[in-house]
Amino acid sequence: MPPVVPGAANAYYDSDRAVAEYLLFHYADDEILLPWPTGPRDALHFPQRCVSEGLVTELLPRESRALDAGCAVGRAAFELSKVCHEVIGLDASSRFIEAAHHLKQHGRLPFRLLEQGTTERTASASPPPGARPERVRFEVGNALALNPALGTFDLILAANLLDRVPSPADLVRHLASRLRPGGQLILTSPYTWLEEYTPSHAWLSGSHRSPLGQISDLLEPAGLRLHHRADLPFLIREHARKFQWSVAELSTWVRDPSAGTDQR
Repeated sequence: MPPVVPGAANAYYDSDRAVAEYLLFHYADDEILLPWPTGPRDALHFPQRCVSEGLVTELLPRESRALDAGCAVGRAAFELSKVCHEVIGLDASSRFIEAAHHLKQHGRLPFRLLEQGTTERTASASPPPGARPERVRFEVGNALALNPALGTFDLILAANLLDRVPSPADLVRHLASRLRPGGQLILTSPYTWLEEYTPSHAWLSGSHRSPLGQISDLLEPAGLRLHHRADLPFLIREHARKFQWSVAELSTWVRDPSAGTDQR
């Protein structure tokens, strides 16, 4: 999620509608999110797949630290708690962090789900089975300017954050600077560039160099190499009969064990 800056586009992420849509996106059962017998079922469970398809578990040290940058309402952070000793979930939206913290503390969060028009129904979110909420801490913060007190990490996940910040290149460089030697950076994005979030001159797009190629140009000088790439479809439900189907590109980058960190 983007850092909070003035503008209606960013205000969306602190709205009731956004909290409900993301709780649904992160936690809803299949029959609630996509009740039809046909449809893109391989696009469900996106936060879980960001972890399961991006994480190289054999590279994690025994007591690893993870950062979920742009964690929204926290599902991927809870998934990471199954394998990481400490997880920081960070988002610029105070409403998202409030919801994630409620789930950590109470284990359940009811919310209202839009059906059609003004008709709603009640649904409920809960951390996934096997999660270790005591390992997770949620904080409001800016992924482009991480608090130095957060330290460094063995794993950093930034799911669908690149195209929602003013400077994607700065985000990539800044997250890489917090990655420990041998650590891994997982990025996903559908590269949906919009000027209300990112000025066009900062888009990682163009006819001569793909977004992945430009990310590589940013990360290779910092000692990170591409380990894995995949296409991850995802589905966002707007109401009972309207959905957004998108495809994010996932890339996992591993830092040379001999490389140092550069905390900026």
